[in-house]
Amino acid sequence: MTLTYRLATEADLPAIIQLLADDALGTTREAFQLPLPESYQQAFRVIHTDPQQELTVVEQEGEIVGTFQLTFIQYLTYQGGIRAQMEAVRVKATARGQGLGTAIFRYAINRAKERGAHLIQLTTDKKRPDALRFYESLGFVASHEGMKLHLT
Repeated sequence: MTLTYRLATEADLPAIIQLLADDALGTTREAFQLPLPESYQQAFRVIHTDPQQELTVVEQEGEIVGTFQLTFIQYLTYQGGIRAQMEAVRVKATARGQGLGTAIFRYAINRAKERGAHLIQLTTDKKRPDALRFYESLGFVASHEGMKLHLT
């Protein structure tokens, strides 16, 4: 399996949004329609111009089969450490079960190390128990209780 990882371009947005919308939770949060709502282009421009953000697409034989976003957070604890936040990890439904998720995480973990991060973290919805088991199989530990307050 040969995978190519590259930073996303604006032309990749339809494929990325389609991946994000392609699960039970994503269908309730995303608006995959063509043309895409302008809010996606606006968000992409912010992400693309921020050197602490990397929106990555994963290609197999020229087709986008996965995506994820890394955010590098500089903070004072851990003696001024950097942590990588991994978000929006998706593998195309027809490509699941082939080891792509594991390969994507290996790449992302190595990328975080290259950027000097001392840890990589993610959140997962409690409605996704299979995802939780997958992350644990990769060595992630549910060490904290996360909390969110939706503002809209």
